[in-house]
Amino acid sequence: MSTDTVRPEPAAQVQAVAEPVPARVTVWATFRDAPLAVKTVLAGVLVNRLSGFLNVFLVLFLGSKGYSEPETVLALGVYGGGAVLGVLVGGSLADRLGVRNATVASMGATAVLTAALLYLPGYGLLMAAVGLAGLSAQVFRPASATLLAELTPDDRQVMVFAMYRFGLNLGATAAPLVGFWLYHAGHDRYLLLFWGEALIALAYAVLALATLPTATRRSATAAAAPQAGGYRAVLRDRRYLRYLAAAFCHAVVYVQYLSTLPLFVQDRHLPIVWYTVAVSLNGVVVIAFELLVTRLAQSWPARITIGLGFALVGAGVACYALPIGAAAIVLGTLVWSIGEIIGGPTVFAYPGTAGPEQLKGRYIGSFQFVFGLGSALGPMLGGWLFIQAGVLVWPLLALGSLAATVLGLAAVRPSPRAG
Repeated sequence: MSTDTVRPEPAAQVQAVAEPVPARVTVWATFRDAPLAVKTVLAGVLVNRLSGFLNVFLVLFLGSKGYSEPETVLALGVYGGGAVLGVLVGGSLADRLGVRNATVASMGATAVLTAALLYLPGYGLLMAAVGLAGLSAQVFRPASATLLAELTPDDRQVMVFAMYRFGLNLGATAAPLVGFWLYHAGHDRYLLLFWGEALIALAYAVLALATLPTATRRSATAAAAPQAGGYRAVLRDRRYLRYLAAAFCHAVVYVQYLSTLPLFVQDRHLPIVWYTVAVSLNGVVVIAFELLVTRLAQSWPARITIGLGFALVGAGVACYALPIGAAAIVLGTLVWSIGEIIGGPTVFAYPGTAGPEQLKGRYIGSFQFVFGLGSALGPMLGGWLFIQAGVLVWPLLALGSLAATVLGLAAVRPSPRAG
């Protein structure tokens, strides 16, 4: 049968995430009742992110080998490009090979490629390995998100994805510290650092092989549907395309705190400590409060939660333009961090319920690809706008969040029980 004949399921047949539930689901109840595979994935997200300090040390490593600054910058671009492509490949592999096989392949390849960087001769081989390492490390993410969506009841999707994001954020915060510790433990050399990351990835590959199921009831159903249609079927779902556009706009704005904000702080002649305060404030708010806020927000309609999250991120970014000095940095960061903890879990959970069961991995993979693409292009767009418009960059970027809000409200299917 031709794959071009597939159509996404009608909106009325697709459950929306975050349906109102009789009682709020707690973090402990979600984790306690979760299958072993879900617990493994949640632990793996933390481990995967914790071992992800390669991009932090890549420039230093290449510099120590005598490569020039342009060559090291190109390496970062190659790694980032591989990472963006990896989430798209991961969605396909999760559907074709199964989540366990995709996860084992992802972590096993990451282990081998990371260790190989220490021994490869020549810049060309190094760049090939760097790009493949970025790709393989990210294949795990849509596979893991697919399994969480498959094995978690609909009324617990938002909470389990809040736990998923908690692992991502905690691992990202701790990864540089772990990397620096391994670097210094290795007498300021990279042998222990790279082998340490490789062994962490390999250990999770073994754990995934031992504990993740070969197939789930939903993935078995997907395997029996040869007419799935792959990413072409996703592209024919116009409503979901609006959601992907919203996610892209949101990612472009969200990433500005890592790129345009430090430029702005420097241009305003503010002490750099205010930038570090802003980054630390976001980390504290997300890690300390996201799970608590999700316990309340999980019962809200998904479109309201997502729209509010997008809008608050835009409002926070716009606050940076206020003429109140360093207070604008703190206020703006606090506002958009609140938006992140309100909307983030639902934004990440919704793709798992937005389409047909046999395309779950493709829907999740396309979302993560678009979000990664926005995160990659956002710094360039923000930097260009800052050069052209100065302080007006912030209200201009806030328009991107406005677009995300409108698109998100239009794209997210209403909960059947919400009417």
